Amino acid sequence: MSDDLITAVRNGNHRAVPALVLKLDLAGRRKALAELKELRKEARSWEWQRRDEIRKALLVAGAGCHTGAAGCATWIGGRDLRAWSRSPYPLILVALGDRDPAWLGDLAHRLAARSMNSEAEYTFISELVRMAGCPIPTTDSVVEGWSERIRTTPWHGRSGRASLVGMLRSDPHVAVLAPRLFEMPELPAQVGWYTTPDSLDHWPAALCALAEEGVFDRSQLVERCVTRLVRGGKTSDQRFFLAVLQQLNITREEESGHLRDWMGMAADAISVVASHAQDVLARLEARSELSTRDLAEVSDSVLFRREKKLVRGQLILLGKALSRDAATAGELLPVVAEALGNEDIALQERALKLIARHLPTDDAPLREELSFAARQLGPLHREAVTALFGAAGPEETTPDGPYEELLPPAPVRSRLAPAPRTVPELVEEVAAQVKSRPWQDAASDRSATGSGSADFERALDGLVRLARTDRAELTEALREAVAGVWSIEQGIGQEVERQTEPAYMTTGQALALVVSSLLDRVSDETLAQGEGRWTGTGTCAHAALNGVLLARAWEAAGAVRVSSPVPFLLATPTWHTGSLDGAELVERLRTYQRLGVEPGAADFAQALLRVRRHGESAAAEAAASLGSPEGDRLAAWIRADEPVAPVLRHGLGGARPFTRKWWQRSAAGTRQVLLATKERLVIQEEFPRSFHWLGRPHLPDTRDCYHWGAGRSPHWIATLPEDGETLAAWLMPDLLHTVDEGRRGGASCLPPLMETGGEAGVAVHLAVAYGLGARHPEDRISAVDALLVLAARGRLDTALLGRELAVLVDRDLVKVVRLADSARTAAATGAYRTVLRVLAGALPALLAYQKAPSGIGELLAVAADCAERCGTEGIEPIAGLAGTAGRKGASQTVRQAARLLAVFPAGPTSP
Repeated sequence: MSDDLITAVRNGNHRAVPALVLKLDLAGRRKALAELKELRKEARSWEWQRRDEIRKALLVAGAGCHTGAAGCATWIGGRDLRAWSRSPYPLILVALGDRDPAWLGDLAHRLAARSMNSEAEYTFISELVRMAGCPIPTTDSVVEGWSERIRTTPWHGRSGRASLVGMLRSDPHVAVLAPRLFEMPELPAQVGWYTTPDSLDHWPAALCALAEEGVFDRSQLVERCVTRLVRGGKTSDQRFFLAVLQQLNITREEESGHLRDWMGMAADAISVVASHAQDVLARLEARSELSTRDLAEVSDSVLFRREKKLVRGQLILLGKALSRDAATAGELLPVVAEALGNEDIALQERALKLIARHLPTDDAPLREELSFAARQLGPLHREAVTALFGAAGPEETTPDGPYEELLPPAPVRSRLAPAPRTVPELVEEVAAQVKSRPWQDAASDRSATGSGSADFERALDGLVRLARTDRAELTEALREAVAGVWSIEQGIGQEVERQTEPAYMTTGQALALVVSSLLDRVSDETLAQGEGRWTGTGTCAHAALNGVLLARAWEAAGAVRVSSPVPFLLATPTWHTGSLDGAELVERLRTYQRLGVEPGAADFAQALLRVRRHGESAAAEAAASLGSPEGDRLAAWIRADEPVAPVLRHGLGGARPFTRKWWQRSAAGTRQVLLATKERLVIQEEFPRSFHWLGRPHLPDTRDCYHWGAGRSPHWIATLPEDGETLAAWLMPDLLHTVDEGRRGGASCLPPLMETGGEAGVAVHLAVAYGLGARHPEDRISAVDALLVLAARGRLDTALLGRELAVLVDRDLVKVVRLADSARTAAATGAYRTVLRVLAGALPALLAYQKAPSGIGELLAVAADCAERCGTEGIEPIAGLAGTAGRKGASQTVRQAARLLAVFPAGPTSP
């Protein structure tokens, strides 16, 4: 009997398996299970098509032959058995039809403890529960599977009405599983999505309707909502729980019972939740259910929030409390004084007026305390403060010492660790990289310049080194370590060779290609064709930079194919940035010369692109003394000290040269500012064909490229670590798209880009300008980091950056309010003078408009705050500031301009 079962499995006849399993007794099943385990091991070495043919039959047979629930659950959850299109679980249920109900319940709970890949697994567990007659497990994976089942099932309840609430009403497990939604770390995506929360076709209203019907306890639902809102979490989840809470229409008693919770939400929750909590607290205060002490405590936190609406609302609430009971002034006015430190001038004035209105005349200690707090106000409020506090008011004083700019330490170059010298160490690194995903690499690479690229370079060099010295041990260890890696087992060489261009080449794929060649998984014909590949002329910078990586990978794959005399790679960087020390490269060439080894064309070309050129005359002399063609090329490359592809420039008389910008109209009609580069003939004449794109002239393209961006390709910066200006020009289209519809993380390349060598000219500064105006906050943070790195290295031209910001605003490419947010973030690190100099370069053009750009008031507020902290020494008066400050009205722009103007010693006189 067991032979018939094994034969059916080998033939992939999964439909016949359940009946054959049920015919076996206990001993027969144990015998068959042992054979199935061996078959499973054997199948791992088969081609994937053959494995697919038996996978479903093997899964059903193994599940049916296991006598223990633990082993059965492990077998069913095996990753190598889960790749199927149509669910095999109905067949497993048949194969388990003769099991004891308690055994089936145990299996259900064990499966529920595992993660689920589809709603089919929930259906399987729910059927096991039905057969066992036990309660359904309530693990997170079961709840997620249940919600997915609800989403994929047509909404036709017993009443015939098509709605989500009808579907939930008819579900047998809703009373148990629905409340668990409020306890999960994150809501399932299908639950958290809704357009109209009061529609019965969406979860918030559906859950509230079921609570009203008594399907589950309404008061418990209120408790769970409040608990989740206090706990915090994803913004979308918080909005969901708030929508449910608002539709439950909580009572006065429930509002009073959660006083401390509302206080916590108002202090720390996201804006929309904090606003709701603030409204509840206002109702409690109006009913005299909020004590003065509690009001002071929550206000102390809310007044430190950045949302102006919340701060304004809290000041209004404090004003009402002070008007209702003047005796609370001693406890509440010091809290009001906290708002004097707010960056918004209107909120400062509101707080100052509130203090003036309720300040008692006979409380000298309180007046002294508030007088001291008012000292933080700038010159614009000095007269009002003096009038309010008299002799106790703050007076203009000089600081105790000169202002000191606080910039982060300049990044220090760190030497790259040597390549792994032992087989176990190398195999561990290689296996980790070939099994990783590109987005995982990107996440780790943002924390340090080229860290992922550095790991790749060490691993690649290690493969070449140990393939020469420990080939047998290395191949044996790699064959075991990378077993199951699809790209290696299925022949990544053929896949890469078929690509028309290196569109999505990653360092992990490059290593996989070399490992495949080392393990003889790439044919000689494919290897020869791959080494002859090159990047086409019509492609973008992304494909060109990936093409360099691909050319190096094919060359290394050829080097490890057979016992190679190549002792190591020439292009392995010296520093974490990807740069290569000239003297070190000379010594590597000397070793090659002594061993009689000819350098690989792509390897040597990459080494030239990485070598430090500026101030390396000694390395050039040493290279020339080698007397070899490579030594002469290296010497000439260093002595030339020219960028790979100069950014196109021209001069106007004796004026400073500037970069030619290309304005192309987008679909929205805006003129997009990009940069062009000119050709470098030596690259086209002396470098391999895969590098020729880098030396050709290029005009920018405004189209959003379909390749992965720089955030997922850290090896791009390591390809040209001494040419940051050129890289910035080529990656400018990516940065341009971060200001509108671009993906998150598009500006993550900026901080490492600022650590590159070469000139930091207009391209670098324009790149930072785009990042400072990016759409997503995380991209603006990256741009601020880049700005500070550039300043710390002494390479920031504040006037140039200011002008580039003004250009982008003029062409409607960035929003002023985003620039203000970035400037405020940078200033908060202590770089007040740096930020002020940048804004002083941008403001003249922005103030010259007949109608001020939206958000200019916030930008002026940041500039005024910086000026009040660091002074204006060495900064020229800002053209147009006096005219703006003298306009009629009391808008934010006029008031902040007057505040900034007051800081200048004599004040600029230009209109």
